[in-house]
Amino acid sequence: MENQNRDPKHFIAFDLGATSGRTILGTLQNGNLTLKELTRFPNAVFRQGERFYWNIFSLYERLREGLQAAAKEGIDIVSVGIDTWGVDFVAVGHDGSLLGLPRAYRDPHTEGIPEAYFSEVLSKEEVYEATGIQIMNLNTLYQLYALRLEHSPQLAAAERLLFMPDALSYMLTGRMVAEYTIASTSQLLNPRTKRIEDRLLEGMGLSARLFPEIVMPGHRIGTLLPALAAECGLPELPVIAVAGHDTASAVAAVPAENDRFAYLSSGTWSLMGIETREPIINKQTQRHNLTNEGGAEGTVCLLKNMTGMWILEQCLAKWRSEGRSYSYGEVVRMAAEAGAFQAMIDPDDVSFAAPDDMPAAIRAYCRHTQQPAPETDGSTIRMIFESLALRYRSALESLQELAPFPIERLHVIGGGSKNTLLNQFTADSLGIPVTAGPAEAAAMGNILLQAGAAGCVGSLQEMRSIIARSIPAETFMPQQGRVWNQAYDRFCRITKNRAEQ
Repeated sequence: MENQNRDPKHFIAFDLGATSGRTILGTLQNGNLTLKELTRFPNAVFRQGERFYWNIFSLYERLREGLQAAAKEGIDIVSVGIDTWGVDFVAVGHDGSLLGLPRAYRDPHTEGIPEAYFSEVLSKEEVYEATGIQIMNLNTLYQLYALRLEHSPQLAAAERLLFMPDALSYMLTGRMVAEYTIASTSQLLNPRTKRIEDRLLEGMGLSARLFPEIVMPGHRIGTLLPALAAECGLPELPVIAVAGHDTASAVAAVPAENDRFAYLSSGTWSLMGIETREPIINKQTQRHNLTNEGGAEGTVCLLKNMTGMWILEQCLAKWRSEGRSYSYGEVVRMAAEAGAFQAMIDPDDVSFAAPDDMPAAIRAYCRHTQQPAPETDGSTIRMIFESLALRYRSALESLQELAPFPIERLHVIGGGSKNTLLNQFTADSLGIPVTAGPAEAAAMGNILLQAGAAGCVGSLQEMRSIIARSIPAETFMPQQGRVWNQAYDRFCRITKNRAEQ
């Protein structure tokens, strides 16, 4: 099918992360995909008192500006698609208006809420068996329970709840859907039935009817509202429900030759997993706290959700406030020049979730675990990279126990794939080849899923073949296995002792 695409086909992808967003123009021609960034804009949680929010109205404005930028390209655009981070949602009232700003997943109001839910509504085992989703206090299920305990007027007045990409699509089209992959992040979806599980909500006095119909990636939501299209200088373009969860869109863009791979979506979060046709929900997956999230073509992403570049991002922000700003190249160089394995942290330790001062939180962790605290910014960065690579090994070992195939390679996708030092550390730690790229995986997957909806691409494997042809990939081979094995043993001792304290 791809050979029929001799005339260029143009698509607009809005790819929104927890720290930034982009408008990407994707062009598919002769079996190759090219990207052009039209706009880039910051996105950040903002704090009001003790509450954390997303400014969805500002994000809508950025999407409108992206559409205006697309119109200036003077080309025919096939469709538009939106992917975002998971779990967060917007309340919609009886009149169709948004009932204020959505709470952000880092809001501390969910601290301790999973335990309260398990005590008062359903047990942890029942929740996991029904959903196969990793227990994290930020999941939609616990956000909803926290809002119920707060007697939230927004929740009380809600006619519908829309996940973030669905809410933005609604603002563009006036049509409401709940896309499968983004809904799967909520810990409300049953991965076997691909429907919202009523009993999870009924026990707290809510109904599954709060959510619209579940639709699969490739569904045509609607078209741009006439007034918006006219304002942007565009026709009433179709808006497609792509894999709304950015990780699912990114996994669709893994340039794998076969199914014997694991992937690592590397950004603010690190998500390592494998792709399966059916959910895997058993005592092993529950013990390892693995999650069964939705993927393209109805697949399941069995993965581990871990802290990623968040720790580094917060260190860099703190250092900037103190007058020390570093470029990406400087960050990598400083880490390469620092001494190896001076100290280690568990990136998922609760102390790193949202501290006011991340470097201070790292130093406190080191003191508590009787390790020397890093003395320079470079040694802090290296310790973060090494700790991430070691954490990836523990996640891979969990996946290797469960995978119905041998895992022969790790594909690193997303912005973190550009970090050559961390890629080499990861190959050294895991002991298998690591192939890096594409960095723009979520946008590429978003675009190719739109292309599939338009009949330009026929299958997930065809999408991956297009990606493999369209990007240069770099492979990192394992080195220094003995040194990293020793480091991993030490990492396991430190993190185990910390968890038991």
